[in-house]
Amino acid sequence: MISVEDWAQIRRLHRAEGVPIREVARRLGVSRNTVRAALASDRPPQYQRPPRGSVADAYESQIRALLVEWPKMPAPVIAERIRWPHSMSPLKKKLQRIRPEYVGIDPVDRFVYRPGEIAQCDLWFPEPRICVGEGQHRMLPVLVMVLGFSRMINAVMLPSRQGGDILSGMWSLICGWGRVPKTLVGP
Repeated sequence: MISVEDWAQIRRLHRAEGVPIREVARRLGVSRNTVRAALASDRPPQYQRPPRGSVADAYESQIRALLVEWPKMPAPVIAERIRWPHSMSPLKKKLQRIRPEYVGIDPVDRFVYRPGEIAQCDLWFPEPRICVGEGQHRMLPVLVMVLGFSRMINAVMLPSRQGGDILSGMWSLICGWGRVPKTLVGP
């Protein structure tokens, strides 16, 4: 098997410089058939071999039977139940590959978002009352926005919970970022 560099050089010598196949073979020390094969292939050579089996393959049906009933059963317990005679590493690799088929999705898993995909906003009512005039104290809402990808957080205090004030606050926060998220999840 030739290297990627030899493959590229064969193609360059023959196609770009017009060197005959026999001369390319002589310069690189490979057979003419190897040169012909390199010229005929569309992509560089890549080492490939068939995947080998695992010692855990023979126990897969027993493992699956246990996972149907107890999806979160630890690997040492499974090893004991199926009378596993080998190292724990192949069993753990097999479990890592097949366990997701039996365990449901965890509702508290963290979501992953692409940049600019989503922002979430909500209202927060801080405890201290703010003086809004002579002798008047009010609990003012704070509009908080968080970007889904970077988790960047921004907030603005609003005069009320009315729709116009909330929309104005959202617009103010988005303008502060200089970008508009594709999706906005709001209160």
